[in-house]
Amino acid sequence: MSVDLVGFLAVVLAAYVVPGPDFLVVVRSATEHSAKGRAAALGAQTGLCVHMIAAVAGLSLIATRSPVVYEAIKLLGAAYLVHVGIRAILTARRAARQRRAQRGVTGGPEDAAAPWGPAGNGTADGRWRSGFTQGFLTNVLNPKAALFFLSVLPQFVHGGGSVTRQILFLGILDILIGVVYWFALVAVAAQLRTLLSRPRIRHRWELATGWLFIAIGVGVAAAA
Repeated sequence: MSVDLVGFLAVVLAAYVVPGPDFLVVVRSATEHSAKGRAAALGAQTGLCVHMIAAVAGLSLIATRSPVVYEAIKLLGAAYLVHVGIRAILTARRAARQRRAQRGVTGGPEDAAAPWGPAGNGTADGRWRSGFTQGFLTNVLNPKAALFFLSVLPQFVHGGGSVTRQILFLGILDILIGVVYWFALVAVAAQLRTLLSRPRIRHRWELATGWLFIAIGVGVAAAA
């Protein structure tokens, strides 16, 4: 098997370092709970597995050569990102109303440290399902991931061997590199949890990430 590993690794690492929808989902999930962050990371990489298998089977080629199919996938992905953003904003506003009501009853300080809330204190299964689902849907509905396996990855495949085997090899390597990178990012992002235990900071974080999800979704939908 002859592949350009050095060039491939450089491109893959650059792709992971540049923030995108997957990055935002993993970081936001990790600040809620490290287990949810790891689940989101595995969900995103499972989405990559789907793109890899589809590329090998030729399904992604059909999608990317059919403007209707490509646009449908793009709009679904954009709609999901906007949905996640709206949920984050509504959650932040609902939590703020609850804190104001509680202060009116108890007279407690406005910015005292508080538990993260349902996302952080839910069951382990609930956190896992939520994180994995968000990571998976964000990635699998991203047509750019399909394009990577069809247009970027084949540039590092050489003749003299099975093209399918080489694509699978590079795809699996990409996925494994991503798991390591995301888990390291989760470990770093989880340290923000203490800072975000303060309601005022948490409120701003939820609003900021919510609007960022919406902005990315609108950008995806508007992209040519």
